[in-house]
Amino acid sequence: MVDIKARLDDNVKKGQLLFSVQSPDISNAFDAYLKAVNDEQMNNKAYLRAQDLYKHGAISQGMLEQAEDAERDAKADLTAAEEQLTIYGVDKDHPNPVVNVYAPISGVIIGQNVTNAAAAGVSLSGSATAFTIADLSSVWILCDVYENDIPKLHLGQEAKIKLLAYPDKILTGRIGDIGPVLDPTIRTAKVRVEIPNPGGILRLGMFVNATFQGKTERNFAVVPADAVLHLHDRDWVFIPAGGKKFKRVEVHAGEMLAGNRQELLDGIVPGQQIVSNVLQLEATLEAQ
Repeated sequence: MVDIKARLDDNVKKGQLLFSVQSPDISNAFDAYLKAVNDEQMNNKAYLRAQDLYKHGAISQGMLEQAEDAERDAKADLTAAEEQLTIYGVDKDHPNPVVNVYAPISGVIIGQNVTNAAAAGVSLSGSATAFTIADLSSVWILCDVYENDIPKLHLGQEAKIKLLAYPDKILTGRIGDIGPVLDPTIRTAKVRVEIPNPGGILRLGMFVNATFQGKTERNFAVVPADAVLHLHDRDWVFIPAGGKKFKRVEVHAGEMLAGNRQELLDGIVPGQQIVSNVLQLEATLEAQ
């Protein structure tokens, strides 16, 4: 390693110089290129001489073809040597054994396996990865969801994320993947939530709580708001009981809807007859 320009936890931009390293592979590749140049030149001269000798009847056609084949092989070796230099990013006219390595993406360095004066390469440093760069502008959150709750989830569903480190912040993400394999011990599947990370508030390894709003199809009765009697913190409606009699039934009121209508979560079923205006009913009963 010649010089390191970035360190662990640094924010880097795409194309930024990370480090320079002296590569014996480049030296070997350039040496192979020079040998290929010499071999091609020598075989080219031999082929030209063979052509001249063949014209004057000094050699057979087979010897000419042999010289031509050697020239083709030498050209192929030279082309391969040039391509190897191109792969290493080496200018064959201005070779340099020092290689500059640049960041392929913008992000944060979350892993570093090299230091100054250290060797690089899988056979020397133990890892083929010098740096690990992560784009943390958007992150994944992996959640454990019990198997009986999995049918309530679907791709693209919204999830509310509460951070243990910042309990006052609620972030919003969406389900990007629902794992196909259950943990046999705790009977959960991995659900991946994809979420923007404004300001880098989410850090790798953080614990969070995710809340999914599952939707279960249910039918509720909807009645005029005037049909509901609110009495002693309880809700009631009146249903016909035969003749001119009515029966009071306790219900559980839900949300108010447009048009002065009231949702009833239980107590009566959709289609059941009720008194549409409890105040008018009370006035009728008093008049009787």
